[in-house]
Amino acid sequence: MGIETSNRLSAFAAAVLVGALPSALAAAPVQASLLPPSTRAQLISAPGTVPTRAIPYVITPERRALLNTIRFAEGTWKGGFDVGYRVMFGGGLMPSLDRHPNRVIYSSRYASAAAGAYQFMPFTWTMVQRSIGVRGFGPEAQDQGALFLVQRRKALALTDTGTLSPVLTAKLAPEWASFPTLAGRSYYGQPVKAYARLRSFYDVNLQELRRLRDLRRDELAGLPSAPPKVCTGSRIACATQL
Repeated sequence: MGIETSNRLSAFAAAVLVGALPSALAAAPVQASLLPPSTRAQLISAPGTVPTRAIPYVITPERRALLNTIRFAEGTWKGGFDVGYRVMFGGGLMPSLDRHPNRVIYSSRYASAAAGAYQFMPFTWTMVQRSIGVRGFGPEAQDQGALFLVQRRKALALTDTGTLSPVLTAKLAPEWASFPTLAGRSYYGQPVKAYARLRSFYDVNLQELRRLRDLRRDELAGLPSAPPKVCTGSRIACATQL
């Protein structure tokens, strides 16, 4: 990949981040081409990728948009940067991604050993490892583990439709307490994100991830790509206009 192409993809990738920012920041003008690029939040599988034993779940724009939305709901989005994969319950960061920390953290109201971008409980992560054989606790392993849990909740087919429907969030509510049930409440009586907020975040992510996928397809096909545009509007406007 040439430097010019890499910079172009980074500019588009950075646009995905803006949908996660609080509304107070969303109103601030920004030059989209200068937004800090992220890494894992924009990673999708290359066109034509097929599942393997090591990587059982191909990451499409639709699946990555859902993964990003889970992180947003669980409070581990961190602007889309990989540091979100190190978050433990309560907001502290684990020192290593070699393994699940399996450490109970106490807050004023709750105690939990959840860790990682998708807040895996230790027993859940053990089940993930036994089921799909992922090693370590790095970002790629966590992404694969989260998709396994989505499939386990019989929600992968709904994910692949590219719509974050109330039924999809309800199917995942027993797995992630921050996702609302059809009644709009947490399955476990914990703080929950409103469906409308999740849907808005998801839609902006999916639009830009699909655009990034199309850019990669054009690049592989040898088709010329337009240079990145510079947006000086709001962060959300930039995300939807680039």
